[in-house]
Amino acid sequence: MSRTLPPDLGDFLRSRRARLRPEDVGLPALGRRRVPGLRREELAEIAGISVGYYTRLEQGASPGVSDQVLHSLARALGLDEAEQRHLRQLARPRQVASAPAEALRPALVALVHSLDETPALVLGRRGDVLVWNRLAHTLLAPHLPRAARPNVTRLMFLDPCLRQLFGVGWASRCRDMVADLRRATSLHPGDRVLRQLVEELIRESEEFRRLWAGHQVEVCSTHTLTYQHPVVGALTLTDHLADLPEDPGQRLVLYAALPGSDSAEALRRLRARLGPLAHDVPRET
Repeated sequence: MSRTLPPDLGDFLRSRRARLRPEDVGLPALGRRRVPGLRREELAEIAGISVGYYTRLEQGASPGVSDQVLHSLARALGLDEAEQRHLRQLARPRQVASAPAEALRPALVALVHSLDETPALVLGRRGDVLVWNRLAHTLLAPHLPRAARPNVTRLMFLDPCLRQLFGVGWASRCRDMVADLRRATSLHPGDRVLRQLVEELIRESEEFRRLWAGHQVEVCSTHTLTYQHPVVGALTLTDHLADLPEDPGQRLVLYAALPGSDSAEALRRLRARLGPLAHDVPRET
């Protein structure tokens, strides 16, 4: 049985080819172009490969791409480090039938709940909230049950409460979430649930469709945003996302305000509404 490359590779190559102008790569801009960006033959020439071979790559019909070809394409397209990793992952997807279930370590659950003065949560590889403490829940989604384990990307695009909470920072945070989801799909090509999430968001959100078509792959590990909270009003927080080496694909997320700031006071008032921490912290399953 012949193997083919995933269609995402062709989409990614076309998106990066479209953002280059002839003058960007030292070519004369001659004649009117029907579509933006470089022509296939122009990119193939710059990369030092045949037009036919490059065309087959965009069509997903040339498996077994060499390191040399990938390096030449990355150079010709001007890809940054994150985009080069993404290109390699698309060209050489891991052959797995399905993704393993995510397990949450009890010690990690205890850590998140112990951070009672700091909003804290753990995200899974699909962007699902695996565990959050009381303050993270009341900061981000007080309209949801505490026991809910929502997918943050789904919330951002489909829940109007999140759009209101993030205010003017909603659009930029959405771009980062789509880039993060794009990276996850290339790392876990056999994850059926992840693919279903992407298909749902493409179907339900015009904004997601537009961003997904852009093939952004750079992922930020920190963001500073001003939230418009329905209880305490505006507060500016910086979130920090840390990969968990013992739990591949999972990330610990912490939120902090500048000490002594109005936002720190707002966060303190939000925490005070929760009352004392009970000893019987909810058990995560």
